[in-house]
Amino acid sequence: MTKAEVIAEIAQKTGIEKVDVSETVEAFFKVIKNAMIEGDNVYVRGFGSFVIKKRAEKTARNISKNTAIIIPEHFIPSFKPAKVFVEKVKNSAAKAKMAAAAEEKIEM
Repeated sequence: MTKAEVIAEIAQKTGIEKVDVSETVEAFFKVIKNAMIEGDNVYVRGFGSFVIKKRAEKTARNISKNTAIIIPEHFIPSFKPAKVFVEKVKNSAAKAKMAAAAEEKIEM
């Protein structure tokens, strides 16, 4: 599902115009991004947490030049779903839908 599809579905369910829904969704993402840029985590009860994870410094290899590269310590954004959300997805029809899609690929 794309962002445009999410906006269209919210507009349909709420009766709010797509333009207004689009502005609201964009504002939501902007608030999340800005909070994380400033070093804050964002918690949405029943949905999940947008958290900042620290990656330690590590040594990697540049296989084309066969040299070692040091990747410095850095931070990345991450999403951790809420337990309630995870349980609903586990017990949903999505599992059956994905299994059916996998079977179609096997049959081809």
